[in-house]
Amino acid sequence: MNDSVTKADSKAVKSKGKKHKQLKITNHYLSKKSRFGGLSIDDVMKKSLPDYMRNGLDIVFVGINPGLAAAFSGKYYTGPGNHFWKCLYLSGLIDKPFTSNDDQKLLDYNIGFTNMVSRTTKGSNDLCKEELIAGSKVLKEKIQLYRPLIVVFNGKISYQVFSGKKDFFFGKQSELVEGTDTHIWVMPSSSARCAQLPRAEDKVPFFTGLKRFCLYLKGVGTCSVDENIDFVHFDANQWEKTREDGSRKLKHNAIPTVFKHVRAKHKRKIPLERFPIPKKRK
Repeated sequence: MNDSVTKADSKAVKSKGKKHKQLKITNHYLSKKSRFGGLSIDDVMKKSLPDYMRNGLDIVFVGINPGLAAAFSGKYYTGPGNHFWKCLYLSGLIDKPFTSNDDQKLLDYNIGFTNMVSRTTKGSNDLCKEELIAGSKVLKEKIQLYRPLIVVFNGKISYQVFSGKKDFFFGKQSELVEGTDTHIWVMPSSSARCAQLPRAEDKVPFFTGLKRFCLYLKGVGTCSVDENIDFVHFDANQWEKTREDGSRKLKHNAIPTVFKHVRAKHKRKIPLERFPIPKKRK
């Protein structure tokens, strides 16, 4: 009698466990569908982003490839977790705070957008080496066609593939894009997932340096290598493993102290409705 009751209870527990697991899977699926307006992740991954390029641009920002949120919205650097739009405004490259919804308007500022690889993925790690190499060739053809003044790699991985270099400094690179007069600028990723530079203000100096370099090339301003053209104290591989989980952080004093005045100068108040503060996860 007791054995039969125990078996029955065991079956009931297993059945309940399966239902609970299935419910979690269903809720997770529904939350994903809700996040993308009823589209599945597979449907979102079929979308991509348009190029915003034309002749005569001052700057073209190059991302590695579209993420899910960007592909779904059709906008570059979307989401409150990306510091791109804040840095763009705080550096003075644009004169008012824009969001990803305004990406096409940047053509009015002679700023364009493209990606190295057009295929949308959940993360850039989902791209294979062959895709990146093929994408770098396509990117070079685009630059040779439109010939912007400066091409800016938002993140070091895309530049490493494009140039074949492993070690370099952020900022202005010594070479031009092959067959053009286009200069190359490399900066850390504007994503908040860039753990070494977690705050927007940490990345503003790279945008400020870009602005000064652009003005210098146009004959409008002056700048020196020691200030913010070559980040000679900020190696692209200048991280140290000091955390227990094996993650890396920026070495002490890796960013030149000359940029302290840049941070102080550009502490403008940004309307909260334009850049909502993300809620902390419970």
